[in-house]
Amino acid sequence: MKEYYANKVLPLEKRLFYWCNRAIQAPLLDRIFEVLTHLGGATFTITCTLGIALFAPNSLSRIGWQSLIALTVSHVIVALIKRKFRRRRPFLALSEVKTGKKILLDASFPSGHTTAIFSVITPFLFLSAWLACLLLPIAFLVSFSRIYLGLHYPTDCLAGCVLGTSTAIFTFFFIAG
Repeated sequence: MKEYYANKVLPLEKRLFYWCNRAIQAPLLDRIFEVLTHLGGATFTITCTLGIALFAPNSLSRIGWQSLIALTVSHVIVALIKRKFRRRRPFLALSEVKTGKKILLDASFPSGHTTAIFSVITPFLFLSAWLACLLLPIAFLVSFSRIYLGLHYPTDCLAGCVLGTSTAIFTFFFIAG
């Protein structure tokens, strides 16, 4: 499996990373993704979920609590995985990577911002189709921003998406449902 990853997946992932990070660069996109990426950050996700949990009407409050629980659980899982795998961030491992303003030095795998945004939005997806149509593109753009800004590989973001979504689904149906 390790050999398959090194020979097949890694070269494809590097090409995809460089396309996202270098081929589509534009000053307007730089500004947009520098802002969007923070929607997956701790300050926004904690403030948003806690605010909804504490101050929204009952049905939304319940979803806010579910999101907050999913965010907390997924954060612990991300921290444990990052300690185990210690993947170097692309701008530290590859040459000619364009980076955003904020450089992080912790492990790259999985993407914490991607995990966070998907763990937060997933319970809200069960409320209505129009909300899902609004929130899913935002979550995917946050995830894409992490690659665009040179902070994560595509598989880091894919793992974060799966981890955040699955944690939130588990929370929605089994813990706080």
